[in-house]
Order: sequence, then structure tokens, then C-alpha cells
Amino acid sequence: MSAKNEEIIVAEYLEGQVIAPESDLARDMYDKSRYGELLKNKYQYSLVEGLYLLERNKMKIMKGKNELSYDDYLKLARKKNKNFWIKYMGYKDMRNRGYIVKTALKFGADFRVYDRGIKPGEDHAKWVMFPISESDSCSWHEFAAKNRVAHSTRKRLLIAIVDDEGDCTYYSIAWTRP
Repeated sequence: MSAKNEEIIVAEYLEGQVIAPESDLARDMYDKSRYGELLKNKYQYSLVEGLYLLERNKMKIMKGKNELSYDDYLKLARKKNKNFWIKYMGYKDMRNRGYIVKTALKFGADFRVYDRGIKPGEDHAKWVMFPISESDSCSWHEFAAKNRVAHSTRKRLLIAIVDDEGDCTYYSIAWTRP
């Protein structure tokens, strides 16, 4: 396969996942910026990673024989997660700021965020991030639960408040002992 054919990753949308065959480009993007995860000779991308790479013309996503447009992909992602857009805006903003952001479902959070210059596998994430809409409320009970998740994983809690324009304001919370 020529380098020209590898300038864009061609992936398949399968049941809420984005899967691409192993390639030099996919491997290079993983090595440099940790996009996707290598599983059984294929790269698996989260829905937010898929949209981010699609938006940047780094990935073409197919569903069957049809290429998904940005809007079609977004509709599919929103069907899988009604809060997808809010989560995506938090993910996108942190990626644009130079952080590596990975899903954190096994931790009970939306995302793990690695400090600049740190890659997963080299060190642990600094934060667990929960993007929420500025129009949503968060009870003290929900806030304490999010903080417990961060504390139990030895990370700081990062709340990303996403406004109607898609701008994010961040609040970082860390446990202290009096």
C-alpha cells in the first residue's frame, strides 16, 4: 500500500464502535497521540475519537458500503449516548489544548486526561473528567460520587462545564486532609 493511500485512516462503524485495520498510519497516530487502542490486529476508536478524527479529515468512517458524513456519524453517536455532544465538546477542547484524553468507563468516569507530554502507558492520568452542560444541575450527592471516583483512582476530579456555544470552563478538585 502506498503512502498516498495511508494519508487517511479508513474505518468501519460497527455497533457503536469505530474499527480500523492495523496500518502504518494508525500505528503512527497511536504512537504519537494515542488515538485508538490496538486489539487483535485492529485499532478500536471510541465514538468521540472517531468524530474528532473525522472532523480533522484524518479518518473516513464507513457503515457497510456507505461513507458516513459528519452529520450522519453524529446522529449515530447521539443514538448511542444522548449526552454525546457535551462529552465530545469536553474531549475536543482538551485535545485541542494538547492533552491526551482517553475513555474512563472502567473507572466510572467519562474520560482520563493525561498531563501534557505524558502518554498512557508511560505514567498515569492526572484527572478523571466529567463534561456536563451548563444547563444541567449536579446535586451534592452526584458531585461527591464523582469526587469519590477520582479519589479511589488516585486522580484529580476535572469538571468540564460546556456552555451553549461549546466553550468549556474547567474546575479541578483534589482531596485534602485537614
